[in-house]
Amino acid sequence: MTTLGTGSEGNTPLSPEELADLIPSLATKEELNEWERENNLQARAWAIEDRTSPADIPSDEYVRNLHKRMFDQTWKWAGQYRRTEKNIGVPVYEIRERFVALCGGVRYWIENNTYPPDEIAIRFHHRLTFIHPFPNGNGRHARLIADILLIKLGRPAFTWGSANLVKEGEARTKYLEAIRAADNGDIQPLLKFARS
Repeated sequence: MTTLGTGSEGNTPLSPEELADLIPSLATKEELNEWERENNLQARAWAIEDRTSPADIPSDEYVRNLHKRMFDQTWKWAGQYRRTEKNIGVPVYEIRERFVALCGGVRYWIENNTYPPDEIAIRFHHRLTFIHPFPNGNGRHARLIADILLIKLGRPAFTWGSANLVKEGEARTKYLEAIRAADNGDIQPLLKFARS
């Protein structure tokens, strides 16, 4: 079992202050993952039923609201942008500016059919993980928001390797490799992985 606060590849370490904002009394990473999974399932059900249009999903209000719904039973800071530097993501002072630019770009892609829906969702997902706006849960949040965007665009949600990407293993390794390829300008491995 892994204690809380212990990082692994692709996971963001939390500061002591961020860890202190844990709502339930949990001792291990495994307990935290299970607790968050239940919280995330409730958020997914809400997001699928919500009537937000595809063009309104890439917005500060929607993105923060979805993160809050995904983690509101877990973290006091759910839905709030991070205030600490992390081992990944842009510097804190760049989060809002980069995020606003990303949302404008995604709305433009949707309105002008710049890319096919799968690629719009994957590019949105990738840029969100690159910015890394929240203290934790960025990957799960970005995957869910990509899925919801696709559903609202009339497409099926991604399968994301048909595996639990929170747990370490082959699927998570392939996912992180695809993210790194996208970081280097090649979006195709991430597109392929998302539909595998």
